[in-house]
Amino acid sequence: MAVNVSIPKGTRDFSPAEMIRRKYIFQTVEDVFRLYGYLPIETPAMENLSTLTGKYGEEGDRLIFKILNSGNYLEGISNEDIQNSSTTKLAARMCEKALRYDLTVPFARYVVQNRNEITFPFKRYQIQPVWRADRPQKGRYREFYQCDVDVIGSNSLLNEVELIQIIDAVFQQLGLNITIKLNNRKILSGIAEVIGESNKIVDIVTAIDKFEKIGKEGVIKELISKEISIDAINKLIGFFDNTFSSENKFDNFKSIVQFSSEVGILGWNEIATIFGYLTNCNIKAKVEFDPTLARGLNYYTGAILEVKANDVAMGSICGGGRYDDLTGIFGLPDVSGVGVSFGADRICDVMNELKLFPENAEISTQLLFTNHGEAEMIYALKALAEIRQAGISSELYPDNAKLKKQFSYADARKIPYVASGGSTEMQENCFTLKNMQTGAMEKKSLQEIIALLKK
Repeated sequence: MAVNVSIPKGTRDFSPAEMIRRKYIFQTVEDVFRLYGYLPIETPAMENLSTLTGKYGEEGDRLIFKILNSGNYLEGISNEDIQNSSTTKLAARMCEKALRYDLTVPFARYVVQNRNEITFPFKRYQIQPVWRADRPQKGRYREFYQCDVDVIGSNSLLNEVELIQIIDAVFQQLGLNITIKLNNRKILSGIAEVIGESNKIVDIVTAIDKFEKIGKEGVIKELISKEISIDAINKLIGFFDNTFSSENKFDNFKSIVQFSSEVGILGWNEIATIFGYLTNCNIKAKVEFDPTLARGLNYYTGAILEVKANDVAMGSICGGGRYDDLTGIFGLPDVSGVGVSFGADRICDVMNELKLFPENAEISTQLLFTNHGEAEMIYALKALAEIRQAGISSELYPDNAKLKKQFSYADARKIPYVASGGSTEMQENCFTLKNMQTGAMEKKSLQEIIALLKK
């Protein structure tokens, strides 16, 4: 009887070829992180539920994968509790742990727990999977990898500038044409004050964050549903319409909004300072001011940024921002941090669509030795040990099969060279080396093969 096997929606298996491409992205990102002096850490896949909830906003909290308590998770919960309690309250009693939603909140928890061993400012990177109970769609998965880089314990805007340099360097090396969008949460708070809706800042930010996804009309409907006045909505939308109709959004925006609030002016000065520093950094990517950029996570307090791929319709492939007191939630106040997260899965999807992976990215083995029998196999084994000692990835076909089958294996695996050592080659102390791309065959000594492949 056939068994219907599958994996949960929003998760994926990865073939060897796909894993090699993903490792290529991870290695490129990690090399840049290390170049800028960042250090690696890892945190557990699951955290205490109390660590995660309340950090991502109401919508984010709903997407946290909760883990039922071991044993009788209904212990102490009556039928009346089940009928009368909200799902949120029930989950809090049945689930003490949850899968991490992102890497930033666990990082803040890590900093607080290890503050006596950390040298501040602390520059860390982290490449691990996260989980979100989201609706799967193109570029959005329930299990995906983030490549985070953060610096904590410094208020300097030079950290934001350095992160933009890192973004630029990573995508330059990956060959992706990108736009880096910048805004500041303080500017959004200033706008809320200007339109007379300071107490609705969370609702305003949540709606603005969907501007690109649901459009202007969708944002207006959401703001109306949050009981924000029509006059305030018209002012808000007017700021964005006038800004985007201008050739120079950055220079035009301040005069349009006419900030009267200290927080709005502070945010504007911060972003102006960052743009000023960037003029000296030889950034190759396009960097632009986007007043609709909000990023929905509650913990952002200052500069925020997102990265879009210019040549593929895809959501954000990198994003982040400044968080001034995330560690304060865990008992370590007044420690500011800033970081960005690279979405490895979306980056991989974009690069696959644009065919940007190098041809040799799928090559894991450089040389295959054929197997002709017992004596020839021992001859190849000795050579194989020396080849690997030279740092060349190689393997020996395990079975004494027909040569056609062995060459077909090399072709399917995209192994560029095949070395055959029969009785004649053994007498001459050499191998017949075949270039699988050109079909050229030539007898070469083992040292000549090593020299060729080391190139």
